[in-house]
Amino acid sequence: MKKIFLFFSILLFASASIACPICGCGGSNVYMGLFPDFRRGFMGMRYNYAQYHTTLFSDPSQYSNNYYHSMEVWGGINLGSKFQVLGFIPYYSNKQLDDDGTSTPHGLGDVTIIGQYKILSTTSVSHSKKIIQQQLWLGAGIKLATGSFNLDLADPGITIADVNAELGTGSTDFLLNGIYNISINNFGLNASASYKINTFNKQNYKYGNKLSTNLIAFYRANSGKVGVSPNAGIGYENVSGNLFNSKTVQYTGSNVTNAIAGVEFTFNKIGVGINAQLPLSQNFAEGQTQLKFKGMAHVTFSL
Repeated sequence: MKKIFLFFSILLFASASIACPICGCGGSNVYMGLFPDFRRGFMGMRYNYAQYHTTLFSDPSQYSNNYYHSMEVWGGINLGSKFQVLGFIPYYSNKQLDDDGTSTPHGLGDVTIIGQYKILSTTSVSHSKKIIQQQLWLGAGIKLATGSFNLDLADPGITIADVNAELGTGSTDFLLNGIYNISINNFGLNASASYKINTFNKQNYKYGNKLSTNLIAFYRANSGKVGVSPNAGIGYENVSGNLFNSKTVQYTGSNVTNAIAGVEFTFNKIGVGINAQLPLSQNFAEGQTQLKFKGMAHVTFSL
């Protein structure tokens, strides 16, 4: 257990809805994905889940199974015709099972606020009478240090339970993002990218900056007030190495490519959606950590 403790005590603060055991993923990440259709605003709840397994190559008896759960209040409001503000408030309930026991940290995570500006919005009709719609949004945001982070990395008595109890990164971080949508009649394509710029916290620890991209195709079928929209695509994430006292932390930095599939349902002003993500390729902690599954479900109300 001591070997895994040494990994975790400097590499992980279990705070992200899509975090991983020793891979160096940044904390308090925000999954954008497909947004609900809304004219004025929306409010809802999202549930995120991720499962990872770690086995040390040097000693296979040292293992860890990590289950990350978050319940997130999310919402957005349009300010005029071209500007919107989005907010995400997560609550984490995580579980770690390893050869030394079980820990279950839970509590409020880091709050994120994003502002987006509509750069492009067009509607046209092709020669074959197909309706073509396009939108491009660019935005920026801030992640606040609202989740707990009380760990003292200089303390040699830190335990794995102490590490996993940390639900925030202890740093104020920044995000840049862009979303492009194009639809031709009922078929559409959503492309999104975000870049998270992390800063050092009071313990002089900095999570690696993170690039996230998604490309999702969807089809909208409507019958009266009921709508169904199956979707599928691919996502890619790349995280640079973490820094502690300005030095790169070993076994941090990662990349993963996921297949994504889901479906969205709408009825009047209510939206319900689910998706699942499975890894196509991945590299966490030089292969010692494996992502098993990620998923998301939401219920959203248009205002």
